[in-house]
Amino acid sequence: MVRFDEVGVRPEPGDNVAIASRRLEAGTEIELGGTTVTLPHTVLEGHRFVIDQVGPGEALTSWNTPFARASRDLRPGDYVCTPTSLAAVTARGVEGLPAEPSATNEPLDPYELDESALNFGQQVTSVEQPGTFLGYPREQGAAGTRNHVVLMATSSRSSGFVTELSRRFDGAAAGDGVVPVAHTEGGEDEVPNNLHFLLATLVGFTLNPNVGAVLIVDTEDDVVSGQAIKDFMAEHDYPAIKVPHAFFTRRAGFEHDLTEAGALVEPWLPIVDHQTRTEVPLADLKIALQCGGSDAFSGISANPLAGLVGAEVIKHGGSAVLAETDELIGAEPYVLKNVRDLATARRFLATIRSFKERVGWHGHTAEGNPSGGNVYRGLYNIVLKSIGAARKLPREVRLDHVIEYGEPLPGNGYIFMDSPGNDLESVAGQIGSGCNLIFFTTGNGSITNFPFVPTVKFVTTSARYERLHAEMDVDAGRYLTGTPMADLTAETFDLTARVASGEPSAGERAGHSQVSIWRNWKQSGPREGVSISTDGRMSRQLADLPAEDRDAPLDGLPLAGLRSDARTAARLLQVDDRLVPEAVGLILPTSLCSGQIALRLAAQAEVEKWAGDAVTRMVALPHTEGCGSSGGASEETFARIMVGYLLHPNTRMALLLEHGCEKTHNDYFRSRLVEAGKDPSRFGWASIQADGGLDAVGIKVKDWFNSFDLDKPVEQRGNLGALTVGLDARGPLTDTTAEALALIGREIVGSGGSVVLSSRGALLGHAGFRAAAFGSADEVGPTIAHGQRLAQPGWHVMRMPGTDWMETATGFGASGVQQILAHVAGGTLSAQRFVPVVEISNDPETVATFGDDLDAVATGDAADQARIGLDTIAMVASRQLVPKAVASGNVGFQITRGLLGTSM
Repeated sequence: MVRFDEVGVRPEPGDNVAIASRRLEAGTEIELGGTTVTLPHTVLEGHRFVIDQVGPGEALTSWNTPFARASRDLRPGDYVCTPTSLAAVTARGVEGLPAEPSATNEPLDPYELDESALNFGQQVTSVEQPGTFLGYPREQGAAGTRNHVVLMATSSRSSGFVTELSRRFDGAAAGDGVVPVAHTEGGEDEVPNNLHFLLATLVGFTLNPNVGAVLIVDTEDDVVSGQAIKDFMAEHDYPAIKVPHAFFTRRAGFEHDLTEAGALVEPWLPIVDHQTRTEVPLADLKIALQCGGSDAFSGISANPLAGLVGAEVIKHGGSAVLAETDELIGAEPYVLKNVRDLATARRFLATIRSFKERVGWHGHTAEGNPSGGNVYRGLYNIVLKSIGAARKLPREVRLDHVIEYGEPLPGNGYIFMDSPGNDLESVAGQIGSGCNLIFFTTGNGSITNFPFVPTVKFVTTSARYERLHAEMDVDAGRYLTGTPMADLTAETFDLTARVASGEPSAGERAGHSQVSIWRNWKQSGPREGVSISTDGRMSRQLADLPAEDRDAPLDGLPLAGLRSDARTAARLLQVDDRLVPEAVGLILPTSLCSGQIALRLAAQAEVEKWAGDAVTRMVALPHTEGCGSSGGASEETFARIMVGYLLHPNTRMALLLEHGCEKTHNDYFRSRLVEAGKDPSRFGWASIQADGGLDAVGIKVKDWFNSFDLDKPVEQRGNLGALTVGLDARGPLTDTTAEALALIGREIVGSGGSVVLSSRGALLGHAGFRAAAFGSADEVGPTIAHGQRLAQPGWHVMRMPGTDWMETATGFGASGVQQILAHVAGGTLSAQRFVPVVEISNDPETVATFGDDLDAVATGDAADQARIGLDTIAMVASRQLVPKAVASGNVGFQITRGLLGTSM
């Protein structure tokens, strides 16, 4: 027998269900209101059980808000589970569960505003003597909590450049350090649909008070350029940049440009380093309120605590900024309980409607937001997640303003900013709006951080805090064990002032960070034949959409292209039953949040040779997917790409590193591997959250690689017929060079290998290439979906939903491509982290300007150029030549979302 208060939490008086504060096995007896209740089924920690009788169809409530409807008569002690939550828990192998769900999700009916019920109250009362912190005063506005030199890429095309440039300033005396802003946006040839949000965010980064100096880097012909940023600032009346700054356009070789850009940054370092903190008003604090890896206790402990500390900041004249639009759908009555005026309420609801409409264009609803980790930890649906997230707005605090993504803050008080639920994308908008400190609440233990704004992390339960104490700042779980919320608020407010004054947060001590800006969405209007019904469900099934929209798999059979009998020798490696150019040890993050940790571990594994001589190098593939993005077609493409790298012929050892709360966790990929007919025990599995944080997971990863006793691969003579090669071209292409590339492909295919082309690439668009490769200038269609593995060797065309180079290269690699040969004109390309990218050119201007970045110059007639290309491929495959872009550190990795993916 246990008392209810030992095992359960009722969110608010009047609720008819409670949250289990620990796992309760079937048969547990609970003393509840003077009676004994026996649980008929297992109830996991964070999941809900009935505490009052509920009839069929009646609402089940938390925080007095309906989140589900009873499917039958429910008695006290009955486990509340919806079809989604029951499936998620069953998939984790939990025993003692019911055979059928006991409830259905509350329909997402459009919220109807009752204007008469609005409370136009006063904001919380200001303190008589506002406090101060030690910050960096800025001419353009609020003081900074940090003082960084920022190297900012305007588009993904310059992300590898700013990352490598910042690395060369590691350890330099420059205030709080030199950091890159590398992201995935603006890299396509067309104007992106997110252009306004992208420019607003980049401008906001530039003007953020935590920036002591900034270099803005673009590449020639970028759609999102330095000039576009200048024009946007002028058109929208932004203030001038008052800190040391410069705009730099990449126009020459990578090393040359690094030297030129470094010379611009070097004089700023002592200027920034000599700036000192001075006493500034707490009114200069602008707090970004975020939640990630949420659980059932987020709305009980961490979110209310963050909201109350935000209220204290507002009392001192500062601001608190709520975001994540889709994570407030279903919580509209709560958010609008206390609002500045009718116009603010209407603008908030218009923002919700706009978000629903945008995701509806892609065939999705907000119900796709909760991740697998959310559901497993008790957030059954978007209503429960939203109500918990809305608790960052205390009932006594008034909503003052509603702004767009990245829009400058209009004043002090409590502000809502439109953004997706994707944590990192949402944070970027808040930083663009001017926030200089981040409150990040988490149930599972999210470890994400931002490069130049400190993150204070609140964890919901003490057990999770103890497991991840090195990564967390605040144990909000103490509220669940008796510490008054007022005491926690006072302690955390004091910590906030200290961190704002320079005390490092846990994330800063860990030393990792990421940037992801609200990613481009492909659809800009309603899709024919697809609509969203009033209850938030699609009225047409995904399978009814065209195959190219869904990026559906194809038969994977080759085209009937031309072949030659020529052979080019290469020194390859014998690994198991195959000849390969290299044997890779892969650490694959299952979502964006474990990406930077995977990079760090791979670098350490490379230096310390965790896998001994069994591999030729260690690789990690950080990306932006796996959480905070829609499901359906984009998830299928993502999963296909991930499995493609796990099963890539060059992959000898692979370990999956989950964050722990994502949609696509380790168990998800175990099932995907089983579907592919592969044994999951071949792979390593590690979890940042479940294994106890960064140090613990690092030891686990090291031990796994150390556990093998594999022989060093032996060199064997072979030829290029053992390879799968991606062929591409960027920029103008002569008929002679097009023919040469076709001759290269003909030899590779003729000797038993495969060639993969992009459906959107310049090569396939060139009639001369098609004639030389396929014997006819007729157009050809794709043989494989994006990232799909080949069913048979030969000539193949991979479907591409866009023109972004790095997404093309990533898709090539997932299909099994072992090397990419690209002809470039007008500029060079970034390398891909996994697949070597070989760049050649026949264009005199490109050779003259970018010659230092080229792996070969193609001269002579078509046969001569083909021979140069084939020999270069063979040298790289034989490990005699490292491609220039790889050697210089100009590398990246980016996964497409296809035509139907969107941020959520």
